[in-house]
Amino acid sequence: MTNQSFKIEKYTDKDREQILNIWEKSVLATHDFLNQADFEEIKQLVQTINFNDFEVYCLKQNNQVSGFIGLAEKKIEMLFFSPEYIEKGLGRKLTDFAITELKADKVDVNEQNTNAVKFYKKIGFKTYERTEKDDQGREYPLLRMKLETLEN
Repeated sequence: MTNQSFKIEKYTDKDREQILNIWEKSVLATHDFLNQADFEEIKQLVQTINFNDFEVYCLKQNNQVSGFIGLAEKKIEMLFFSPEYIEKGLGRKLTDFAITELKADKVDVNEQNTNAVKFYKKIGFKTYERTEKDDQGREYPLLRMKLETLEN
């Protein structure tokens, strides 16, 4: 598997079922801090998302979605991969695309998702704020991060 065999394509509704499936598998593999009730509640919320309301791009190989990234107002709102594609350099590929092509410069990360925090720090994001709870008021602190640039 080489990164070059993956293509970044704009989301269309035909990708919806694949990305919902990827979201669930990814969260189960990476968000072990979530309790089951919160996971089920968040899953129901994600099922209602209109992905056309975001700038969503899918990473595909042979028309199969391996992962996806979604932005709103230059902020990365979602980055998820099927577990077999995690830590293969593909998150960096999608994030670099978002930074370069979509001008992404912010992200919120669950503080307990230490691998994601390390990932974004390695790219150059720095924490500028910490919340005690997530945006839905759950007991999952968020780190609000901004990409450090030469102008900062």
